[in-house]
Amino acid sequence: MSRRLIIILILIVVAILVSIVFYMFLFKPVHEVYPSPIRELIMGKQGSIRVWSPAFSNGSRIPSQYTCDGIDESFPLRIENISENTRSLLLIMYDPDAPHGVFYHWILYNIPPNTTQIPENIPKTPITKYGLQGRNNFGKIGYGGPCPPRGFGSHRYYIIVLALNTKLKLPPGANINEVIDEAKNHVIAYGVYMGRYSR
Repeated sequence: MSRRLIIILILIVVAILVSIVFYMFLFKPVHEVYPSPIRELIMGKQGSIRVWSPAFSNGSRIPSQYTCDGIDESFPLRIENISENTRSLLLIMYDPDAPHGVFYHWILYNIPPNTTQIPENIPKTPITKYGLQGRNNFGKIGYGGPCPPRGFGSHRYYIIVLALNTKLKLPPGANINEVIDEAKNHVIAYGVYMGRYSR
């Protein structure tokens, strides 16, 4: 095999590899808004709850103070239009754009049904006055703010609040699988809010 042919083959292989990397990191497919466990919870339910934050508008950039680049405190939330037969609220925050699959950042459950606002900087303890906190995918209790890999574009962070017709029979510190399994068949309605962050 001639040297020229070898060089051509090497260039072809390099071009293919560069194209794959370029596609993966610059034109990666947009992941679904609702991962399958969340989708199963809300299927057929009304998205009638209004969730919003005074810290950032829906779809906009989350301020760095609420991320790993800042003091990593939870942001304030407002919850409106909760149905009268709600027995508890469940809050889940997740990143569907994480490189190794959906990453769960915050789980707050057994929130009192009359809760209309959650202030910023909720203590990272299993029990709070706003409900019980689960273990996030950082392996820690409570809120873990956005912390996407540097140079990988903007990630979306969804905050979904679900109205349940029961209180979850779980101890503090439950993981996402335990919370979702316990909440199945108990969702009345839900609401979603989203922020973005990149590094």
